[in-house]
Amino acid sequence: MLALAVQIARLFWVMLAPAGAFGDWRPFEPAIPGAQARSALFASFDPFYRQLPAAGDVQTVTSLPFRLYGIRLNESSGLGSAIIADEAGLQSAFAVGEEIAPGVILKAVSFDHVTISRGGVDEALYIDQSGGDAPVVGSAPAAPPTPDQPMLGNPAPAAMSDSLSPQALLSGVALAPRTEKGAITGVVLSPQGAGDIFARAGFRPGDIVAQINGNPIRSAEDIVALKSAIRPGARLSLMVERGAATVPIAIIIPDNK
Repeated sequence: MLALAVQIARLFWVMLAPAGAFGDWRPFEPAIPGAQARSALFASFDPFYRQLPAAGDVQTVTSLPFRLYGIRLNESSGLGSAIIADEAGLQSAFAVGEEIAPGVILKAVSFDHVTISRGGVDEALYIDQSGGDAPVVGSAPAAPPTPDQPMLGNPAPAAMSDSLSPQALLSGVALAPRTEKGAITGVVLSPQGAGDIFARAGFRPGDIVAQINGNPIRSAEDIVALKSAIRPGARLSLMVERGAATVPIAIIIPDNK
């Protein structure tokens, strides 16, 4: 009872006692930097994250005889893979952390280059974007394909109007599996011979066939099925990975019966 009486007395004291001064109280006001401070802040910030690397982070372009054909970047995990050709032109897919050559490891991938580690030193390998096959502005449009010409993703040159045969395609286009973590995820295309058949089919070096008639390539049997599908009268709808883009290519092989 004594403790309860003390608490009641304290409650009345709080309710009846006058509140004292709070001191030099001021409402919160936002601190707005001056024009010079704002200019310095915006000059140091890039909303597209294109900041130049620091002086100690500048990478040297590698002197190794490699060529970078494509990059697959996983933004969520920060990892990815790249298609790199060796000195002999053999293309292979490498994931981050895998060994490209003895003592050379794929360290990181970016949107236009990869970083490789050679002997503990980081070097950069960029995608070759100096190709001369860009369309010419103002050039005459290509004529529509005739019945005896294949319908391709890229128009065939006028000097090569004869139709493509299954034998010509199989002998002019090399097929190699693309593997990622031990699994086949596509077919890497490369020219054979003079390369005219490869170009007339609408392909470019480094193209990767990911789907055939809407079916993804996931095994060696799918590659065999692709070769078997190249026959007279065949109609092939291919989804081709070309760098960071996906290009549909349709090929119709005339029936020579």
